[in-house]
Order: sequence, then C-alpha cells, then structure tokens
Amino acid sequence: MTELRSEKSIIDQAEENLLHVYNRYQAVLDHGEGVYLYDVNGKKYLDFYAGIAVSALGYHYPGFDEAVKAQVDKLLHTSNYYYNEPAAEAAEKICKVSGMTRVFFTNSGTEAVEGAIKIARRYGFNKDGQHDHEIIAMRHSFHGRSMGALSVTGNDHYQEPFLPMIGNIRFADFNDLDSVKALVNDRTVAIIMESFQGEGGIYPATKEFAQGVRKLCDDNDLLLILDEIQCGMGRTGTMFYYQQLGIQPDVVTIAKALGCGLPVGAFAVSDRAATLVPGDHGTTYGGNPLVCAAACKVFDIFEQDHILENVNEVGAYLYDRLEEVAARHKDVVIDHRGKGLMQGIELNVSAGAAVAKALDHGLILISAGANIIRFIPPLVIKKEHVDEMIPILDQILTEIK
Repeated sequence: MTELRSEKSIIDQAEENLLHVYNRYQAVLDHGEGVYLYDVNGKKYLDFYAGIAVSALGYHYPGFDEAVKAQVDKLLHTSNYYYNEPAAEAAEKICKVSGMTRVFFTNSGTEAVEGAIKIARRYGFNKDGQHDHEIIAMRHSFHGRSMGALSVTGNDHYQEPFLPMIGNIRFADFNDLDSVKALVNDRTVAIIMESFQGEGGIYPATKEFAQGVRKLCDDNDLLLILDEIQCGMGRTGTMFYYQQLGIQPDVVTIAKALGCGLPVGAFAVSDRAATLVPGDHGTTYGGNPLVCAAACKVFDIFEQDHILENVNEVGAYLYDRLEEVAARHKDVVIDHRGKGLMQGIELNVSAGAAVAKALDHGLILISAGANIIRFIPPLVIKKEHVDEMIPILDQILTEIK
C-alpha cells in the first residue's frame, strides 16, 4: 500500500524544492469531483476559481476523461513535422467558432501572445522591410510573464525587475479611444488588448471602444489582436467576448478552458494576418495529439450539453446574488461588475485576506489585483452552487471589516 503522507510533509517538500515564485495557500489539493475539490485531509471545497478559469467543465465531466484516456492509449506525441488527426480536427473547430481561418497551437496562453506579437512584427516587415514598427497595448492589462508577453502587459510592477522590455510598445488607456488614437502613427502596426480585462480588475471593453479600435485598425492598416485567454471559451456567455462587441479581430489568443486542464493554447488568425512562413515559428510540444484530443472533446461537450446556455442562465443568477451581497455590505464593497461567469467585487480592504478566509470556510476564490475578489467558477455550476457560495461570502465579508 502507498503510505499516506501528511499535508505538512508535502508542503515542506514543495517549499524546499520548488522555486518560490508563488505565495501558495496552505492546502494540498488532491482530487476533484464535479465542481468540488478535496485536499489530502479529505476537506471539501466549493470551487469558484477553476484553476484560474481553466477547469471549465469542473472535474471528471462525463466523457472528457474517457476521450483523453483513449488518446493516451493511441499516441501522445509526433512533432509538427507530421500530421495528426486530433490537431486537424481541433483547428477546424476553433476556426468554426471564432470566425478565423488559420490556427497555431501552443502550450500556454503566454506562448499564444508571443506568437501574436511575431505575427504583428512580420506584418510590418512584409509591408516595408523595416524593423521599427510599433505595437499599441493597454495599461492595466495582463498578457503573460515571458519577455514578449510581459512587454505588452501594462503593469510596471511586473515589468520593473526585468527591464528592458522588447522595444516599440506604447500604452493607451483601456476604454479610452482618444488615448489610442493619440498613439497611432505611420510606424504603428498593431493594437493588442484583452476583450475583457481579468487580472486588471474585471473590466469588459465597451462596445463603443471596441468598435472604435476596430475602425482605427481598418483605417490605418493595423492588425487588431484580441487576448481572450481568460474571457474566451464561453466564460461570458458567447464563445468569445468579441462576438458580443460586434467586431472581428485579425488575431485572437486562446488558452485556459481550451484544454480544461491539459496544457494547450492557440492563436488563430484571419487570412490577412497569416504572415508567418515555414521557419518563422515553431513548438516542440504544441498541438500534440493528446492535448488536441482534449480540445476536440471540449468543443463537442460545449455543443452537445449546451454549456453556453448554462453560463448565461447561471451567470445572470450569480450577478443578481452578488448585487444583493454588495447591498448588504456597503461598508466594505465598493463595486460589483462583470458578465456571465467572469465577475468581481471590489473591496476597500485586501482581497487576499478574503480569499484566505474563504479557504477556511471551504470555498476557493481568487483575487484580481489587490482588492478585487474574482468569481470564475467552472462553467457547469448550477444555481444551487451559487446559493451555497453566497452565505460563505457574506460571512467572510463580515469577518474582514
């Protein structure tokens, strides 16, 4: 028999051997079922963070594990010098739901952003053979922590220890079209932004702003790159949030729920943005049969089990219940905003303290910035799970006053 290890021994081992770049909560998660997680001591947690919006189907969703296991028994890896059926099918499904025409698979969202940046630079180089083109990004954005993705992340705190960033990135204010227009010049080649800022505070782009940026790109021959790594794959009630904004990007980055726990991301492009040629870009693991089989099954489940309909129904219910919470706790809640199953409440105290207390009460939450509690549960939660969460939230908001 396998010896049962104590929670403390596992934490001690991790602290000794893992690079300390996360301030982890003192829980060792062991397994999940439905929308619940369990630690090594058997304590049950209601999951309202889904592994940072990754586990969109919760845990052991019917049919998903079986699809992954079936692929394990067939083939895990081939490299991209050969074709494999799951990658071909997953790319077709992404094109169908996104309105794009070509897909490149990555291992993560950050890598998808790196690819999108290369798309933009190649687009500019193809026009005039020069290397001085500029990309406009947004303040308070978050696109990842590798050097390229970090360079278009509008947060000095993340960038400062790693300066200099890659050059020719200029920052505008999200939802302020005039600030974007002021930066466009004859060297601008692309605008990159989240359709719905997550880490930056749960701020959706307004339709007026998004359509204005799209027109700005059209009028100046710029690429519009939309980061839908967190808000995409159904989280706001449509497969991608830009579909609610009435626009179509030239490049969209996707990850998180695409694999529902397996490491897969992608960037999808329109014909005009399909600038990369053989030798320009690559990945050893990206698009391997295992992760693409998972992605294919995710799309099948979304369609067959009407996941988007559930997001719209339960998301509206969550919004109403959080409005009630905000009204009851006006002394600590500044604002409530969001859409679908991507919502947040802004506090006048530390959100970290609230998240820690929630864990004590069997609820897993996540913060966005210093003072916002983010609600990004599995997309399969029901109203009963919202009703289970609300009393715990009431309690912790009372405790942190």
